[in-house]
Amino acid sequence: MIGVLKTYERLPQVLTKSATISRQADRWFLSFRFEIETQNLGNTNVVGVDLGVKNLATLSTGKVITGAKSYKKYEAKLSRMQWLNRHKIIGSVNWKKAQLQIARLHRKIANIRKDTLHKLTTLLAKNHGTVVIEDLNVSGMLANHKLAKAIADMSFFEFRRQLTYKCELYGSKLVVVDRWFPSSKTCSNCGTKKETLGLDERVFNCGHCGFVVDRDLNAAINLSKAVS
Repeated sequence: MIGVLKTYERLPQVLTKSATISRQADRWFLSFRFEIETQNLGNTNVVGVDLGVKNLATLSTGKVITGAKSYKKYEAKLSRMQWLNRHKIIGSVNWKKAQLQIARLHRKIANIRKDTLHKLTTLLAKNHGTVVIEDLNVSGMLANHKLAKAIADMSFFEFRRQLTYKCELYGSKLVVVDRWFPSSKTCSNCGTKKETLGLDERVFNCGHCGFVVDRDLNAAINLSKAVS
């Protein structure tokens, strides 16, 4: 028995299915699992979402969501803390203090990233009837050593996980388009498909109709049209 616990958030008066106790650095967390009713907000609009490294997400509405990039922000500080800890005796008081400081910084980095993702996924699921994303090959993208760190910092897998259950919660529909869908190569204005499109080409320029648009916005618009 643990005894009586005081929580920071008031729990709903429902039957708790399970409870999980976890520890991050020097803090303990208690999470509860229980059933709630789905909220049908009656939205009918469709939004396409193109995930990226430069910006976390570009919506077909033209809205751009900048990623937190929390690891990049604290990478130098984290490296220095780990470097200063390299010669400490494992198990000593100073080693334990240093390990706790490192764990606290890791927790801070993760919390900043999760906060950004929660705000974005809630915005998408709560305000749109249908959300269209691409089935990204995240493991394959992480194999690219030049982009792996930036991709991991955006946490595309966590984005999809959160969006999946939030769409169910708010009664919206999540559509995952096949990863081979040419969202970036296709002109969102006339539908002409380019044979090649380099990663360094940030602006889509259609040679057929002359349409010029931001590459990520073009992909997001094409994704929104994929369900029509």
